[in-house]
Amino acid sequence: MKPGFQCQLVNDPFGDPALYVEFLFQKRAVLFDLGDIHALSPRKLLRLSHVFVSHTHMDHFYGFDYLLRVCLGRAITLNLYGPPGFIDRVAHRLGGYTWNLVENYADELVFMVHEWAGDATLRRCRFPCRKAFVREPMPEVPVEGGVLLEEPGLSVRAALLDHKIPCLAFVLEEPQHVNIWKNRLEEAGLPKGPWLQHLKQAILRGEDDDYPIEVRWREGKGHVRYISLGELKKSILKIVPGMKIGYVVDALYCPSNLGRLEKLLNGVDWLYIEAGFAHEEAEPAARKYHLTAAQAGWIARRVGAKRLVPFHFSARYQGEADKLVEEAVAAFRDTGVFDGVITP
Repeated sequence: MKPGFQCQLVNDPFGDPALYVEFLFQKRAVLFDLGDIHALSPRKLLRLSHVFVSHTHMDHFYGFDYLLRVCLGRAITLNLYGPPGFIDRVAHRLGGYTWNLVENYADELVFMVHEWAGDATLRRCRFPCRKAFVREPMPEVPVEGGVLLEEPGLSVRAALLDHKIPCLAFVLEEPQHVNIWKNRLEEAGLPKGPWLQHLKQAILRGEDDDYPIEVRWREGKGHVRYISLGELKKSILKIVPGMKIGYVVDALYCPSNLGRLEKLLNGVDWLYIEAGFAHEEAEPAARKYHLTAAQAGWIARRVGAKRLVPFHFSARYQGEADKLVEEAVAAFRDTGVFDGVITP
């Protein structure tokens, strides 16, 4: 079944990390990490509603200024999420410019900035353009199970990893796919129309089976009938799990990180994961708190990922990308090439 979104790595595996996720049939997208994003057109950047930043090393946050430049002067509220200290980092970036004329802008850009320390609280601040982006503290909100964002048909969860600093890994998930069986719709004598979208939204909201769905016919002077959600589930719908996308960068291969990743990534359909070093250089990788390609493959296999996308390769392997990909895939498929080194 076709997923509700499409994923695109913004740069090649040696470039700055950034994963652009565009929602089908909506003028909306989200972004994981803010490395160099110049390859994204302004049209694509203006579709962003949420940006999730793993940490603020330069190759993961350098693109903030370009995003600010594209969005400035437009009526946009952009939600940013990051690890501990993230609100201060955004404030410092915004404080580096002079904003003496922005109170006259007809449209206002607002940054809603959130930071999470792996606990039960999400800290928030608001940065409105017309007030020179001076931070406005907002009440904290509770976090359960690492869920940073939850909407009908969409959730983003995170785990806090050790990169010698806190670094966030993310999972984007569609809770369910709702498929309408057209042949059963005709057999039941039910019409096509906007009411089917209302039906899907009711399911994604988690309405009870006795929830009434208004079915409206265009013919017959707008004939209307109310049918329970439970009845429609049995007669015309097929509901299956939605797509699940994992995003992992910059993490030490250690028991605490593995435990958190296993819980976060269980059963992901696609895993985008850093594979910075060849496994023959596991020691320097560990000193830098990065994964090797083999470790990326082991993690993918351990969490039951269906597909693996290794990226964020060290520049020292320029011209040898195939080596890292093959190493990651060999570990993922358990070919025995690295047998005996799976558990840290």
